[in-house]
Amino acid sequence: MNRGPKTKPLKLKQLNGDIHKERWNTNQPKPETAIPTCPQNLDGGAKYEWRRITKELNELGIISRIDRAELAAYCSAYSRWMQAEAELKRLKKLSTKQSDVLYKTTNGNLIINPLLSVLRSERDACHRYLVEFGMTPSSRNAITGNGQDKDDEFDSFLSAGRDN
Repeated sequence: MNRGPKTKPLKLKQLNGDIHKERWNTNQPKPETAIPTCPQNLDGGAKYEWRRITKELNELGIISRIDRAELAAYCSAYSRWMQAEAELKRLKKLSTKQSDVLYKTTNGNLIINPLLSVLRSERDACHRYLVEFGMTPSSRNAITGNGQDKDDEFDSFLSAGRDN
């Protein structure tokens, strides 16, 4: 059921000059920012994504040590997605009769390429993890914290500009 447009993150609402302050979620959680240790059992692609995404999330101040397990699951799903993409590309190069969508079985029948199912499944898993982490703009605003927000310099700057 569609209940209207997705919500925007608080900082984006502030930057856009949203005057409906009663709609602002000022209780978004702000756990201590820290990069968790990377699990050793991740494959190379997942570890690469771990380094990339944790750096980005740390710069945004939206990662903490409690995110380790879910972040590892995201990175594993991302790695499987990229592996399926690479395998699809490799198979296509091997056969000019092969397409991205269709796959010829050993009996000569054409079926939908099973890699497409893997791609869709892992891509969808990545999206679910990103939403859970608040790593999509609309999902960040839907999170409510414990009300013990710490003011940061950016919030103070925006507030000072509005009071004038």
